[in-house]
Amino acid sequence: MRIKTSRKLSGTVSLETPLKIRKRGLIYHIRKEPILYIMVLPAIAHFIIFRYIPMYGITIAFQKFDIAKGYFGSPWVGLHYIKQFLKDPFLFRIIRNTFVLNFLSLFTKFPAPIIFALMLNELRKIVFKRSIQTMSYLPHFISAVILVGLIHNFFASDGLINDILVHLGLPAERFLIDPKWFRFLYIGSGIWKSMGWKAILYLAALLGINQELYEAAYIDGANRWQRMLNITLPGISPTIIILLILEIGQLMNVGFTKAFLLQCPTTFEVSDVISTYVYRRGIEQMQISYAAAVGIFNSIVNFGLIIMANRLAKRYSDTSLW
Repeated sequence: MRIKTSRKLSGTVSLETPLKIRKRGLIYHIRKEPILYIMVLPAIAHFIIFRYIPMYGITIAFQKFDIAKGYFGSPWVGLHYIKQFLKDPFLFRIIRNTFVLNFLSLFTKFPAPIIFALMLNELRKIVFKRSIQTMSYLPHFISAVILVGLIHNFFASDGLINDILVHLGLPAERFLIDPKWFRFLYIGSGIWKSMGWKAILYLAALLGINQELYEAAYIDGANRWQRMLNITLPGISPTIIILLILEIGQLMNVGFTKAFLLQCPTTFEVSDVISTYVYRRGIEQMQISYAAAVGIFNSIVNFGLIIMANRLAKRYSDTSLW
């Protein structure tokens, strides 16, 4: 059986099958849509210059790097620094702190925007709904430095929170230097800053749910809670799974700026994480190769976590990254 790949219309125009079009080379497509390729050039240049070229810097982890000798003149030491890190006396502390902070964030900061989006979705007064949305977005635009400054102003020994506690007859707390409060401040401020912004993704997913499903459920007698459990949550579950996989892939990453600015010598036991440890060893102590080896170790662990999370998502649901 022969399948025609093209046919002539009006003696001059031919319609080609998608298979034949896909076989066209890159030059053909560039000539056909030059403006589109010109528009994408800045993004390609950005990734090449700031993402791919710097990847060569990972060779530092396998060298006894000397700034004067550079990449090509520094002697190779193989896995020496990675082995040294695995024997580091601070290894357990920084991995434990990094994992605990991210693990607690995963179970508090991750569901917060989902709950917030579901609550906003149930509001019927549009003006009130949009006002709350706008106010919840604003903290996202506050930099980590300003955020830590606000935390210091509110939770310092003479700050607003302690003034309220004293006024209520309660003892003042040393929030900023007491280790037991560090995780509370770090995770709580993270929820406040990111909840409204991340809820945008879930609100967008909610708009894609067929409204006829809600109408049919309402006619069948389903209340608001039942409609949310049986229609809303299943409707946004693909978005939830994808974002959860990405969050799990970051379990060994803690933002450097906020952790570094919040920590002090009295809270090192709970606040010293991989990113701050890399800064101290690489910048303050100028052990660049050792810091690079720690960074590679962290990246390998994150890579393994995201593969594991994707496989679990693929096994127990119909949604995955690949």
